[in-house]
Amino acid sequence: MAEKKPVIVRFYRFKNRLKEKTAGLAPGKVSISPEALEAAEKALQKMAEDYPDWVSGLIVKLQEQHGRCVDTPEKRRDCFEAIHHIAHDMKGQGGTFGYPLITSFADSLYGFTHIRDGISDHHVELIKAHVDAMRAIIRGRVSGDGGEIGKKLTESLNEAIEKYNKA
Repeated sequence: MAEKKPVIVRFYRFKNRLKEKTAGLAPGKVSISPEALEAAEKALQKMAEDYPDWVSGLIVKLQEQHGRCVDTPEKRRDCFEAIHHIAHDMKGQGGTFGYPLITSFADSLYGFTHIRDGISDHHVELIKAHVDAMRAIIRGRVSGDGGEIGKKLTESLNEAIEKYNKA
C-alpha cells in the first residue's frame, strides 16, 4: 500500500469591503435629493409615453416570427425560441410603463413557447392569439387593467388557450 501524502489546507480570509463601498451608509441614512428624484420620475414618464411605439416594434417581430412558423414548419422550433426571447423582454416592462396586460400576455406567451417537441398548427395559432391581443392593447392604448376592454381581451385569450390546448 502506498503511503499517503499529507494534505495541505489553506484558509484565505478576505476583508469584507462591502461597507467601504457603500460609504458607510446604513438604514435611515440613505437619502435622494428631491431634484434627482424628480428628474428620474420625468425620465420614467417620458419612457412611458414612448412605450407603446417601442413595444409595437416588438409586436411586429413577434408577428414576423409567427409568419415564419406558418411558412416554414420545419423551423418552428427556432421560431418558438425567438418568440420566447422576445416575450421575455416584453413581460418585464409592461407593468413598469402602465401596461400590465402586456406583461400578463407576454408572460403567458413566454411560458407557452418554452422549447418543446411536437409543435402543431394549434400551437402556432396560440402565438397568433397572443400577438393579436397584445396588438389590440397597444393600438387601443389600453393601460392599467384595461377595465371592460381588458377583461374581454383576457377572456378572449384564455378561450383561445383553452380551445387550442384541447385540440
